[in-house]
Amino acid sequence: MTKPLRALQILRAPVGGLFRHVCDLASYLDEQGHEVGLVVDALSYDAETATKLGQISKHLKLGIHPIAIPRLFGASDLIAPFRIRQLISQLRIDVVHGHGAKGGFHARIAALGKSKTKKVYTPHGGVLHFSTTSAAGRVFHLLEKLLIPHSDHMIFESDYAAATYRSQIADVGTKGVVIHNGLADDEFTPIASNGDFDFVFVGELRDLKGVEYLLRALPRVKKNDGTPARLLLVGDGPHRVQFEQLSAELGLESRVEFVGAQPARTGFARADVVIVPSLKESLPYIVLEAIAARKSVISTNVGGISEIFGDEKHRLIPPTDVAALATTMQEYLDGGDGLEKHNAKLLAHVRNAFSMEKMAGDILAIYLKQ
Repeated sequence: MTKPLRALQILRAPVGGLFRHVCDLASYLDEQGHEVGLVVDALSYDAETATKLGQISKHLKLGIHPIAIPRLFGASDLIAPFRIRQLISQLRIDVVHGHGAKGGFHARIAALGKSKTKKVYTPHGGVLHFSTTSAAGRVFHLLEKLLIPHSDHMIFESDYAAATYRSQIADVGTKGVVIHNGLADDEFTPIASNGDFDFVFVGELRDLKGVEYLLRALPRVKKNDGTPARLLLVGDGPHRVQFEQLSAELGLESRVEFVGAQPARTGFARADVVIVPSLKESLPYIVLEAIAARKSVISTNVGGISEIFGDEKHRLIPPTDVAALATTMQEYLDGGDGLEKHNAKLLAHVRNAFSMEKMAGDILAIYLKQ
């Protein structure tokens, strides 16, 4: 076996698909005999964060290191790179891997001049979601351009992310590679619904996830017996109160339930149809997970979701289109034309093309590349 690597993963907040990706990668590296450490944001570190990190701590032989990393730029950003640089030296890190805009920024700044430390960066869509016309977007995009020469490898989790980075920021040439997110074999397990709800949304409750359009579409959808369709919203986020108020304004209190953050599979067990009405995405795990659980998936055509749908991408709908979303919801509730065949094709494609072991193995190959 090759000499074990010492890798430091850097991200800001341990939430969503980005955190899921880092957990899968850390677990795989540990099982392959490599040692992993994790840097997370100390400013948002709370009891829930501690619980999440505690679940993967056994795979983090080099420890968990909270360091203040604000979402937007602040005074802490002047200190964080020096703290991370100290960790790189103290832990004798071979590979530093930054995830998301801020994780990638600090990883590469901290390792400047360290020729023996490989610098890897995965945007995870983060910087690509900043508008090119906003002040924050212009700052992040400028920093991205400046840091490309100081990146050994850049990993994009979708062809969409790679193309968007190339058009918005720069062409990174041979430094860039696409490695799709993937699922473990045991996740391809059917989850039957108990019928509590007709549809379920699982994700962060924020504007970019398109929840407003989902709520506005729901009143147009009815069951075969004429009774209103019901929606379960699993997740939490900065705009939860806003969506709860909109639900009340639309008279949906008896049809919609907000249950807070829970495992996706808990939501899958309460509805047969998963809805992903996002306005922006990169390559969302929730779509992969829902397909693997044998759920029907209604999704907008944003980011790399068309790569997950493959030959079935014609079923994707435009973002913000309430009428199209309502029509598709009604079709799926009624049984959908060719829905069973469509779902079987999606399952076969995801099982074949989106493997967690392949994802992590390909990333490890980049770490080991001379």
